[in-house]
Amino acid sequence: MQEDSIEFASRDGIRIQTWRWVPEGTPRAVVQVQHGLGEHGGRYRRFGEALAAAGYLVYAPDGRGSGRTAAGRYGHWGRDGWPGWVDDLHQLNRRIRADHPGLKLALVGHSMGSFATQQYLLDHSAEVDAAVLIGSSEPSGIVDALTAPGPVDLSAFNQAFEHRTGFEWLSRDEAEVDRYCADPACGFAPEPFEGIETLRRAADPEELAKIRGGLPLLILSGDADPLAAGGAALQLVAQRYRDAGLRDVELVLYPQARHELLNETNREEVTARIVGFLDRTVGA
Repeated sequence: MQEDSIEFASRDGIRIQTWRWVPEGTPRAVVQVQHGLGEHGGRYRRFGEALAAAGYLVYAPDGRGSGRTAAGRYGHWGRDGWPGWVDDLHQLNRRIRADHPGLKLALVGHSMGSFATQQYLLDHSAEVDAAVLIGSSEPSGIVDALTAPGPVDLSAFNQAFEHRTGFEWLSRDEAEVDRYCADPACGFAPEPFEGIETLRRAADPEELAKIRGGLPLLILSGDADPLAAGGAALQLVAQRYRDAGLRDVELVLYPQARHELLNETNREEVTARIVGFLDRTVGA
């Protein structure tokens, strides 16, 4: 397995730094990973290495305003704002397709990356051979939360948990929470998302009907994730996709697990579930 990095250009001129984990031999398929709000692609090294060990080529960008791409200006989303974030998935997809023609591609989105994935699929499902949503929720509620008056504040998500750091909602693993808190590229207060209202499209049945019915979709969440509403929010999302005509929609809720499933105490179980889904859909 080899780790390296590439960069690609967003449509508004941002040079997006992208981690890459390369398996030994010929890749079975490509996995494109999109991280969440207040973090970066480098946090997916353990996941990327596990996928590479299973034969998958993995790309994980430090998205706009995040990680190395931010160059210290964390939470600054650039001229195109939220629509740019969504289009960045398209730009990286194009780069991967150009570099690896013929390989199938799976898109994995976590948290805010999962909402970008939900919106992206409305227009680009033909570009993706399988998709995974992790730590997701019903998109209209997220739009409401991010357009409320005042700065974006995620502290409310921790109300049901202990307050050792204020980020206990992320994981039951204290060492992982401490790692997040110690990372200067995590937990920053972002600027408002210009154009976030466009995400409401992902809750519109007519828009969801544009997604090709043959797209396999795996939805993973902890039932203690505050975004999941005990799992009800994900049940709603999964049913919307089924009602829209998707024939292969799988929802898995992990008891007592919190928001960052890939950093949870049961992360090996979660990773194995994703690898199994990839093996069945793009890696055969």
